[in-house]
Amino acid sequence: MRKLLPLLSSLAVLGLAASPLLATVKPNALFSDHMVLQSGMSVPVWGTAAPGEKVTVALAGQQAAAVAGADGRWQARLTSLKSGGPLELSITGDQTPAPLVIKDVLVGEVWVGSGQSNMEFTVSKAKAAFAGLVNEEQEIAAANFPQIRMFTVKGLKTYEPQTEVTGQWLVCSPATVPGFSAVGYLFARDLQKELNVPVGIITSAAGASCAEAWISREAMTDPKLKWMLDSLDASVAYFRQKPQGPAANAPIRPTPINKPRQAGPVTSLRDPVQDQHFPTVLFNGMINPIIPYAIKGAIWYQGESIIGGTPGLNLYGDVQKALITDWRKRWGEGNFPFYIVQLPGQENISNNPRIREEQMAVLSLPNTGMAVTIDIGEAKNVHPHNKEPLGDRLTLIALANAYGRKVEAYGPMYSSIKVAKDTIRVSFTHLGGGLVAKGGPLKGFQIAGADQKFVDADAKIDGDALVVSSAQVPAPVAVRYAFTDYPEGLGCNLYNAAGLPAAPFRSDKWNYPIAGIVEN
Repeated sequence: MRKLLPLLSSLAVLGLAASPLLATVKPNALFSDHMVLQSGMSVPVWGTAAPGEKVTVALAGQQAAAVAGADGRWQARLTSLKSGGPLELSITGDQTPAPLVIKDVLVGEVWVGSGQSNMEFTVSKAKAAFAGLVNEEQEIAAANFPQIRMFTVKGLKTYEPQTEVTGQWLVCSPATVPGFSAVGYLFARDLQKELNVPVGIITSAAGASCAEAWISREAMTDPKLKWMLDSLDASVAYFRQKPQGPAANAPIRPTPINKPRQAGPVTSLRDPVQDQHFPTVLFNGMINPIIPYAIKGAIWYQGESIIGGTPGLNLYGDVQKALITDWRKRWGEGNFPFYIVQLPGQENISNNPRIREEQMAVLSLPNTGMAVTIDIGEAKNVHPHNKEPLGDRLTLIALANAYGRKVEAYGPMYSSIKVAKDTIRVSFTHLGGGLVAKGGPLKGFQIAGADQKFVDADAKIDGDALVVSSAQVPAPVAVRYAFTDYPEGLGCNLYNAAGLPAAPFRSDKWNYPIAGIVEN
């Protein structure tokens, strides 16, 4: 027995040496069991290793190698992959005892889902008190889609850009789907059914966050946006110098347009980096670490949190465009698809029609889209539960624009008006087989004369256009549709024959006071 002890000890040492637990090569957490890799493009794989270590990545007959730099970071690239799987990805280091093997890898379509709480909103209310789909039980029971996987990035706000991310890929099943982003899941489910390939969603979202929180420092130096960055830097400098205050002397913090500032003096300080209304803090912690993971595109649901009062609202379109441009530059994949959700109706200034108008501004950028949700809001709830139509609409936009399907992706979109005596004739694009008044006479239209006073109007379908009029306005010059916080209160039932709702619009460019906005 004594003679065996040295031998057993030696074998134990050898066993430990061969264990992946002692491996020096470490991939980014995105490269883990059950992941989905993007098909048809260059796929970066990266992580850390000993400085100077040669790392080889192998998948489906391909190999790619890289050498870790002085900082220990390495990145290799696989070339165009074909949809399918499951596969195994091996990562070998020439100074690492044994290869790392990542199992159950699929190749298909990968999308990032980001924004604020309506993107965080989970399939089940058991995972978040504000969440839960209308048909939650049925959705969960039917969610047996092993070719759909989701990686949910753990929330993290930081002042400096991070390189590591926390999360795991989960295979879609009735056991896992309750914690999935509902919008991400519905989009993936519909897309997977249509394309019949694996679909992966990387969900990186944070409740009550402003768009600027998701933009890099470099992009926030734009002269239009720099005041936001200056506010962060001043707040951080004060907090780090005087974490105990006095609070009354601290720089003023950003506050959303629907939330009055705290009455009276501030009595305690909070680390400004942990405030999701400041710029860059979520980009640093939750987006930078997932770049440049190969993706097809991004879906975005945000807008209820905007700071700066009316000037901030008027700047929101520029903030969104800066975000899209920034992400595209950093991912290095060109103008990848970026589709936003236009806010639904709600009896709150957070869902003001001017915000929806600013959201439409992103459509001036190439390869963007916007899902209209004006018909599926809830009067008293900023987190509407009827998200299934939204998943359908995002999928239609992706199918039409990213995947070349010949389907109608939008409801009627305002094009132009023509005034004829006491009526206004409104023309549209995206007729989708023709205009439809869903459920009865058209509602939600208003017209005004030169006095800029809008009144409710009658609207009738005339071929591919609408004729709008009111006896109160004998000489109309402008028309609006669904142009209020909660147009469902007035009704908004203009659709096309494809069953898609018209986007809210106005033909005028008049300035008007926004009743209820908090001018912080």
